[in-house]
Amino acid sequence: SDIQKCKCLCTTRTWMETDNLITWCNSHLRKAGTQIENIEEDFRDGLKLMLLLEVISGERLAKPERGKMRVHKISNVNKALDFIASKGVKLVSIGAEEIVDGNVKMTLGMIWTIILRFAIQDISVEETSAKEGLLLWCQRKTAPYKNVNIQNFHISWKDGLGFCALIHRHRPELIDYGKLRKDDPLTNLNTAFDVAEKYLDIPKMLDAEDIVGTARPDEKAIMTYVSSFYHAFSGAQKAETAANRICKVLAVNQENEQLMEDYEKLASDLLEWIRRTIPWLENRAPENTMQAMQQKLEDFRDYRRLHKPPKVQEKCQLEINFNTLQTKLRLSNRPAFMPSEGKMVSDINNAWGGLEQAEKGYEEWLLNEIRRLERLDHLAEKFRQKASIHESWTDGKEAMLQQKDYETATLSEIKALLKKHEAFESDLAAHQDRVEQIAAIAQELNELDYYDSPSVNARCQKICDQWDNLGALTQKRREALERTEKLLETIDQLYLEYAKRAAPFNNWMEGAMEDLQDTFIVHTIEEIQGLTTAHEQFKATLPDADKERQAILGIHNEVSKIVQTYHVNMAGTNPYTTITPLEINGKWEHVRQLVPRRDQALMEEHARQQQNERLRKQFGAQANVIGPWIQTKMEEIGRISIEMHGTLEDQLNHLRQYEKSIVNYKPKIDQLEGDHQLIQEALIFDNKHTNYTMEHIRVGWEQLLTTIARTINEVENQILTRDAKGISQEQMNEFRASFNHFDRKKTGMMDCEDFRACLISMGYNMGEAEFARIMSIVDPNRLGVVTFQAFIDFMSRETADTDTADQVMASFKILAGDKNYITVDELRRELPPDQAEYCIARMAPYTGRDAVPGALDYMSFSTALYGESDL
Repeated sequence: SDIQKCKCLCTTRTWMETDNLITWCNSHLRKAGTQIENIEEDFRDGLKLMLLLEVISGERLAKPERGKMRVHKISNVNKALDFIASKGVKLVSIGAEEIVDGNVKMTLGMIWTIILRFAIQDISVEETSAKEGLLLWCQRKTAPYKNVNIQNFHISWKDGLGFCALIHRHRPELIDYGKLRKDDPLTNLNTAFDVAEKYLDIPKMLDAEDIVGTARPDEKAIMTYVSSFYHAFSGAQKAETAANRICKVLAVNQENEQLMEDYEKLASDLLEWIRRTIPWLENRAPENTMQAMQQKLEDFRDYRRLHKPPKVQEKCQLEINFNTLQTKLRLSNRPAFMPSEGKMVSDINNAWGGLEQAEKGYEEWLLNEIRRLERLDHLAEKFRQKASIHESWTDGKEAMLQQKDYETATLSEIKALLKKHEAFESDLAAHQDRVEQIAAIAQELNELDYYDSPSVNARCQKICDQWDNLGALTQKRREALERTEKLLETIDQLYLEYAKRAAPFNNWMEGAMEDLQDTFIVHTIEEIQGLTTAHEQFKATLPDADKERQAILGIHNEVSKIVQTYHVNMAGTNPYTTITPLEINGKWEHVRQLVPRRDQALMEEHARQQQNERLRKQFGAQANVIGPWIQTKMEEIGRISIEMHGTLEDQLNHLRQYEKSIVNYKPKIDQLEGDHQLIQEALIFDNKHTNYTMEHIRVGWEQLLTTIARTINEVENQILTRDAKGISQEQMNEFRASFNHFDRKKTGMMDCEDFRACLISMGYNMGEAEFARIMSIVDPNRLGVVTFQAFIDFMSRETADTDTADQVMASFKILAGDKNYITVDELRRELPPDQAEYCIARMAPYTGRDAVPGALDYMSFSTALYGESDL
């Protein structure tokens, strides 16, 4: 129908002047070194017609006939018409004879057919027809120009601004567009036509006066002329497309590089923190004082409460960032990211395992050290108390034993001295147990590595040396007294009996006072009840002890009566002992005062143990709820990750709500931490009301947070994969259903045989070699399992619409004008500044024989974008 219209138009010569058609033909024929002058005559032999078709199409036609007979001319014209018909053009009523005979109407119709097919029909913008595509191209290119509104191929071009805008958009240096006026169409049109002919090699096929003077300029004439602009600027269009592709690829690469740098920094910081922390946790050097060890325990609590939780989050975030980066690299057809040596996720996990290994037992060690120091302080106080009592007793004893009083004493005095000495020996023997206790306590302090052991040992040695000396002096004095014993006959039995009974009773009172003032350490109600029972048993002996006291005092009173009655020259003193009734009464009164004090101390300790038991029960009640809750949540997350329903977005929202409910549980964990701290401060070391320790709860809580975060990240990566691969929700649901069906162990992973069965069920027919190749893709680390993410990547891999190295290389080749290299100036002209400099900094110099200054090797750069992870 176009040809019929063309023939009608050409009859009236309204669509285009013949001279302009000749100009159009010559613009192409001059590329072959020839031209025409008369359109109806110069095409009659078919030779220049065939040449015109070869130039326009870029193809070779059949060899022409060189004869000048009519049959030769008809043969050549038929070859041209056959070539036109081979391009899908229906030639209606146009025959070779009419062209050979110089039929102007047929010749003009044929020329329009050639223009329509080879100059206009090949134009395609967004799958539109040639005419619509050309119009859309014009509208886009002139859109920035407010005074240009291209709606058709006739009146929209009358003011000439449309032509000038097309030229200025692509070659702004050729036209000073700002000086053009809409009310001067002739100047605008002639400017455009002259510039196009001079600088763009577009022949002047239109007449400015005809266009301005016609109400509706010829549509096909303007369309033909505008198509020349499209073809002239098509190279720039290709360059723009190529530049856009390169910018897209470079933007992806820059983003991935930034993610890699962020991962490296976060991994380095986390490893450095672990490196600094492990030696601190492994330091088991004990402190000498309870205060210093308490400070260490407080520092460890701060570490668990303040310093470690952020690092747990950083470790979890590091794994999420690593998985997200690997997903993006796979989706953009890039090689997998390989972190620096020692900074793999597995390296982080190993280092973290070392941290937790170092942390394990540190708190228990601290508490044991505190318990040890408490025991040491108790023993040291006990040692000082017993040593002070003993030293007080031995004070002056050596001087007394070295006296020579027996040399001038009377017989009765000698006997008295002898009895006194026997009483002293009895007293000395009674103190043997205390000396042994002092030595035993000193030995225990040494075994427990008491920090002040040297002074304890020195004091103990001094006591033992003095004790040995007392024994020697006692033996020496006894021997002296026994030598004179034969000279002594009078012995006062009452004094002797008094002395013998007063000494053990005095020793008993001293032991009682010592026991009543002795400090004690208990950790359970049963232990304090045992001490209370022992104290009650002691109080039950007091009446008998009082009877003994009264009997001893009765002996003294009897002596006093005898002295008064018989006027004995002893003045009421007892030569056999230094223990006076006043001293006995004083110590007895002291014992009576100490008893209620001991009662009060035991009552207070009993109350403290009751409070400790309440703390144990309070902690146990909470731990017995929180521990199973954490385990239940872990199992629920495992089921959720396997039995997800709905869209991925629904699943993600569900998981985030689930995560929120878990995070909202944190105050209960904090409350349990507070109760745990109260238990530690009360020095409670066991709890029979629960099997859960705070360490169990902490580890379970951290695993719960990590598990839900990883599950959310898996769904986010599935969304990334789905959107990048173009997977529908139905396909994703089908993938999930297939995966869950063959995940027979419900672990979130398929083993090799389950994966093979899954592939066979989906229509894959493969041998061992092909299956091994697929396994190397979905299980690159050879763990023997296939995760859901790897399964999705495999199922969608073949349908991915991704850029390739060849596509990027082809785009650079367009920008380089088909050269094997690209220059710095070309990169800066065709790409945005930041991406141009990115390429310049990374492209190697081109070393080919055709290299010029500033030439860069874009081929190896394109390959490196997809083949090397260290770019």
